[in-house]
Amino acid sequence: MLTFEQKQQIIESYSELERKDISLKRVNYHLPTSLYEKTLVVEKLHPNGNGYVFVGDLLAYESMADERHLVNIREFSEKQLRDILADVIAYLTEEDEPVLPLHETWSNREGDVLTVRFDGHDYGVYHGENVEEIFGKYETAKSYLLEEGFRLKTKHA
Repeated sequence: MLTFEQKQQIIESYSELERKDISLKRVNYHLPTSLYEKTLVVEKLHPNGNGYVFVGDLLAYESMADERHLVNIREFSEKQLRDILADVIAYLTEEDEPVLPLHETWSNREGDVLTVRFDGHDYGVYHGENVEEIFGKYETAKSYLLEEGFRLKTKHA
């Protein structure tokens, strides 16, 4: 397990993050360049080595995150800590994919029809008005449809 000081050194190697001391000798790190309201990346890093990283909707960390989308980094190695920080910084600072197309129709050989719609944050795959799947990236939704035997039929703006 990394010490508090080692974790601080790793976190502070990311120039995008700003340190803010809080109570009980704990430290928060914010990302002022976040494209979202959420700027707090590392929460309550404690001298005992405990702390949390906000991961939002990043699927890679879904099984590790609590209901507030935080991952406990107490037992993280240097590589794990660097990976999660890089992923979160990219997640919070990269522009969303192009909004268009907002709506696509896909069909398979059996005549089933699914639609893909972008809601401003996620790509939903729908069967009629029922949600089939939700994806964070268009490419993931597209891969899913192709694997299921669907092909793009029409694009709508």
